[in-house]
Amino acid sequence: MRILYCIYQLFVVLPVIVLITIITAIEVGVGCAIGDGHFWGYYPGRWWAQIITRIFLLPVHVEGREHLEPNQSYVFVANHQGAFDIFLIYGFLGRNFKWMMKYQLNKIPFVGYACRHSHQIFVDKRGVSKIKKTYDDARNILEHANCSVVVFPEGARSFTGHMGAFKKGAFMLADELQLPVVPLTINGSFDVMPRMKDWHFAHWHPLSLTIHQPVYPIGQGPQNIQATMNQAYDSVMSALEPKYQGFVENPDQ
Repeated sequence: MRILYCIYQLFVVLPVIVLITIITAIEVGVGCAIGDGHFWGYYPGRWWAQIITRIFLLPVHVEGREHLEPNQSYVFVANHQGAFDIFLIYGFLGRNFKWMMKYQLNKIPFVGYACRHSHQIFVDKRGVSKIKKTYDDARNILEHANCSVVVFPEGARSFTGHMGAFKKGAFMLADELQLPVVPLTINGSFDVMPRMKDWHFAHWHPLSLTIHQPVYPIGQGPQNIQATMNQAYDSVMSALEPKYQGFVENPDQ
């Protein structure tokens, strides 16, 4: 079955992914230029992610959507197990949001084009002015666009499936705007495609997304930032599969 699944990926999945990525990028670019950027910046990407997940034949389970309030902006924070985290969150979270992503992703053909035109937030740490622009962009979306943001506060994918340390940036943003933080736990993504230096075939494995209860601010300032970060970290960790429980330092952070 493993050999058949690899053949299926090579001759069916790969061509479909290339085709729908090109179509989605063009759709997002044109849609955002002439229509409602709030719609075109989210829904084509959501459908793209759902199609990719389904064409890999991966079952998806989501729980906790009842914890989210309509018309409320959130700062979502998730563990970063692997490449399929993107498809799982984009396709199945069920909220309009913008990504806070590494600026290097801007260089990926078609994907970078779609991200630029849909006003995703590129995190660029190459100087104070670029860092300030990152926060200004995120602040503007959260304050004025009735939209949320999704952040991987570990900053990099796991090499082991375990969680590394959280960085404070997302929690500082939530503290400044007094917004609730929603922890997300991803399971299965590392098993589908563990992080390696070279491209490799995906493994069949179920994916799950757990949406935890929002963590509301208890004040404003360093104490609130640290308390929110600690609570979010503990929530994400609590729903991880037992084999991935526990902190493991990520050398890429």
